[in-house]
Amino acid sequence: MKSKVYFLSFLCCLLLLSACKREELPKTTCLKGRLAVKGICMNYVIEVIEGQVDSSQVEMLWKHPMTGKTYTRAFALRSICSFPESIKEGDEFYFSIPALPEDKMCAQCKAYSPVPKKGLSIEICE
Repeated sequence: MKSKVYFLSFLCCLLLLSACKREELPKTTCLKGRLAVKGICMNYVIEVIEGQVDSSQVEMLWKHPMTGKTYTRAFALRSICSFPESIKEGDEFYFSIPALPEDKMCAQCKAYSPVPKKGLSIEICE
């Protein structure tokens, strides 16, 4: 009898959890970015091109030491495990900066490619 109660409780919890849907952010609360540099080993540089971002979180002006090209409101991508492969260098996309970013583990090679000192974990807005 107890096992049936536990099973039914477990089943109810599963149903409740599966009914929960993660709320998607409207694009108005998202920032617009551009994948400015798609460096080797996920050493990506993103520029904020639309929206308000805390200037302490990004490099307001960053010069790529190898190309000499200058980028504004740039940062290094820290959330490499969840960044879509479909986004190519030069593509624009919407993203948010989570208050508590998930620390996903994934393999990353260690080849060096220059990125800004400041980096952010981001979530893509769909």
